[in-house]
Order: sequence, then C-alpha cells, then structure tokens
Amino acid sequence: MRKYGKITATASFVPPQIIKNDDLAKIMDTSDEWIKSRTGILERRIATSENTSDLCIGVAEKLLAKSKVAADELDFIIVATMTPDYATPSVACIVQGAIAARNALAFDLSAACSGFVYALSLAEKLLQTTAQKGLVIGGEVLSKSIDWQDRTTAVLFGDGAAGVLLETSMLPMINKEKLQADGTRGAALTSGYVENGSPFAAEKGQASPYLQMEGREIFDFATRDVVKAIDNLVAEDKDEIDFYLLHQANSRILDKVARKLKVPRERFLQNMDKYGNTSGASIPLLLDEAVTDGIIRLDGTQKLVFSGFGGGLTWGVIQVTL
Repeated sequence: MRKYGKITATASFVPPQIIKNDDLAKIMDTSDEWIKSRTGILERRIATSENTSDLCIGVAEKLLAKSKVAADELDFIIVATMTPDYATPSVACIVQGAIAARNALAFDLSAACSGFVYALSLAEKLLQTTAQKGLVIGGEVLSKSIDWQDRTTAVLFGDGAAGVLLETSMLPMINKEKLQADGTRGAALTSGYVENGSPFAAEKGQASPYLQMEGREIFDFATRDVVKAIDNLVAEDKDEIDFYLLHQANSRILDKVARKLKVPRERFLQNMDKYGNTSGASIPLLLDEAVTDGIIRLDGTQKLVFSGFGGGLTWGVIQVTL
C-alpha cells in the first residue's frame, strides 16, 4: 500500500530581541513611515547571542515536546537555510547531535527563500520510501549577513526559525507541485561570496560577506514568474484554496500577486510586519502562527498553497491538503 507524508505538528523559535523601524532610524537614514509604506514591515527579531543552529534546536525541541515523539524515532532532519553556522558541519547535523536523534540522517538544503518549499517536497519523497518520521526546519540568522550601512537591505530582513514534524499517512498531503530554478539570473541576489585566497589562485575576486540584492528585479520576478507558476498549478482549483502562504518578503508583492491571480487578498496570510523577511524560515513561521491561532487546523480539511521564491533564482509552488 502506498504511503505519503503528513504534517502533524508545527513550531517556531525566534530571538527575544525586537528591533522596530524607529530603532533602525537611529543608526541609518530611514524612518518608520519609509519602511512601512514600502514593505509592510514594522519590526523584526534580531539575534544577539544565538546562531542559526540555536534557533533550529529550539524548534526541534518544541516539535518533539508537542508531539511526544522521541528523538531517536526520527529518520531525517532537513534544515533549509542560507545562513548556516558553518559550511560544515551542517545546521541539521548540529541539531541532530543536540537532540540526540541518533537514527536520523541530517543535511542542509540551500535554496534561499524557496528552501522550505524545496525541503518539504523532498521530505515527502523520503516518507514515501523508507522514512516514518522526520523534521523539516527553516532557520536563518540573516543579521550576520547584512551590511548594516545599506538601508536597501538592512530594513528588510530578520532572524528566526520554524518547522514541522512529518509522519507517514495513507492520504496524500501534496496534491500538486512545481519547483523551478534559473541560475542565469542568480546575480540578482547573492550572499557570502568566498574568495579563493590560495597562494596559487590566478586572480583575487571581489569577496563580500554581505547579502546584495537588486530589489526591482526580485520584485518583478516575484510578481511575474511566481504568479505564473501559481496560476499554472492551481488554475482549476483556485476557488477551493483556503489560504495562500507565500514567502514573506514584501506586502506589496502579496498585494500584486493577489490582484493578478484575482484571489481575495485576505486569503494571503501575512506576518512580515512582525518578523520581516526571514528567508527560509518565513513560510513555516507563517504556518505555525496560523496553526497556533486556529486559522489552519491540520485536520485534513483545508487546501493550502505554499510558494517560496528568492536567491538562485529559485521558486516553487506546492498545493497541499492539511
């Protein structure tokens, strides 16, 4: 008998430090009105002593406590992140060790703001084969990748982590999906370039640890390619979708996507006003908040669309029943 994956629990873990727009106005040329009117962001969480693995460990511990699943029951841990603690060990391996999930394979997935959607798709395939239970976590400490003198990026991003526990089910969770990438446009969003400092290197590159983004190009990409991808996937089922959970980059993007798809804006859930753009963490943060608030029930009666888009360029759309 064929088996599938099902989300059975959600959790989030964010740094306690809240940085409001007015706090940023004290250290750079910006204002609350400027940020709010252009992005919809009012505040964000910023790590002070926490690294990405600390936030993801917090998520994992919450998921196990909520579900009463023992760590050694887990078969996999996938962490979607573009801000790992190290190149190696992966954040997922650090989490695995911290929670003593000795039977779980563990790895990071790097697809920037599409990471959670990519990871969820992959996790469901693992559950269709040999796995029984696993964690998918999106976690970022983007504050360590930001040039805090550059207001075009510094005002946008925040830190946080969230994730889901998946278990096998006899009913399909993912109804349709489409994951895409276009590396020819990758220069539109870059972060953490590593220079070849070898004495044998022919040339020295222009190394930059900071996130750099061509904002207009990313906005156009999101409101063109992502809209097309969503429309192609759910055109026949548009009226049946209860909620759309898109990457939380900018409220204007959500406004335009809703208009183009001719879907009521209230079906597009939003929380970037509290967290800013948290890249791979944004969709699971939004999902956990909606579950906590009772908007999403995890009882198998609601149809949702997840869509992530960002660096790579990568984007993906998954239609699920939760």
